[in-house]
Amino acid sequence: MPNEGSYEAALERSNKVRADLDAGNVGRYTMLTGDRPTGRLHLGHYFGTIRERVRLQDLGVRTNVIIADYQVITDRDTTEHIADNVCNMVMDYLACGIDPARTMIFAHSAVPAANQLMLPFLSLVTKAEMERNPTVKAEQEASGHALTGLLLTYPVHQACDILFCKGNIVPVGRDQLPHIEITSKIAQRFNRRYGRVFPEVTGLLTSTPLLPGLDGRKMSKSYGNAISISMTAEETSKLIRKSKTDSERNITFDPEGRPGVSALLTTAGICSGRDPHEIAEEIGMGGAGELKRYTTQVVNDYLAPIRERRRRFEEDLDYVRDVLHDGNRRANGIAEATLEEVREAMGMIY
Repeated sequence: MPNEGSYEAALERSNKVRADLDAGNVGRYTMLTGDRPTGRLHLGHYFGTIRERVRLQDLGVRTNVIIADYQVITDRDTTEHIADNVCNMVMDYLACGIDPARTMIFAHSAVPAANQLMLPFLSLVTKAEMERNPTVKAEQEASGHALTGLLLTYPVHQACDILFCKGNIVPVGRDQLPHIEITSKIAQRFNRRYGRVFPEVTGLLTSTPLLPGLDGRKMSKSYGNAISISMTAEETSKLIRKSKTDSERNITFDPEGRPGVSALLTTAGICSGRDPHEIAEEIGMGGAGELKRYTTQVVNDYLAPIRERRRRFEEDLDYVRDVLHDGNRRANGIAEATLEEVREAMGMIY
């Protein structure tokens, strides 16, 4: 987690970029973001990042979305189900409004020239700088594995992803700012040492609150508390009905004292555009049953058009694969051009 001073500076830079975007100066920006294909995307992904990607795309920002398949093995011993996860991820993106005519969707492993940037980039950072990255520490602790070379260099992988396409804005939460900081250091150090190739990178801080899982914990498929974008209305209803609340009938919004009830209120609020306190007051003595009914209704209403679009893509998997193949082709062209610039700057064109 960045200290307060560095966070305030990052927030100021983010606000300047947002103001510039709102003023219509979108042509100077290239955005890179993405996800690891470890399972189905859920409401937390949608409200946390995907909706913002669609907004930037619709503004006219050059938008790139990476499916970070190589990063799956930073903390896992298997790639089982990865092909299915990748296909479902592309369908989720398309259903949520990502337009492949305006956004390049591609897989990490399909772009070797981008991954080759790791070699010069690793020479620009120290082992101590990588070890200090809080994501590296958190992922290692969560996995229970020894610190592998791939996990240690995870921040540099992300720098390759961002810089190969000359990305200069990355939508992030506060906890992801250290990735932007190390990417910026790599770009600055390369430019100073070899000549300017890479842009300055700004983290576009999101103001969307973290959407908890239905039990109040972090939303995660492994906890069984996540509403996946690919779920049917019936599956969503069943999951919400099974969610744990408490024995107190009167509904109040109290995330610390009543995590299950408050998680349902937060979910209902973000899907309906209403304040969770207002919903709690309205339901009042209607109890958990009425809260679950209302939450189910607003979630299913919100997801209905997304699910309808997804159903159409499920019936045309050839198109889904074509979207990814075209994105991979475009990404390779960009990565090869950038790698050529890097080699030329380093005097390595023979």
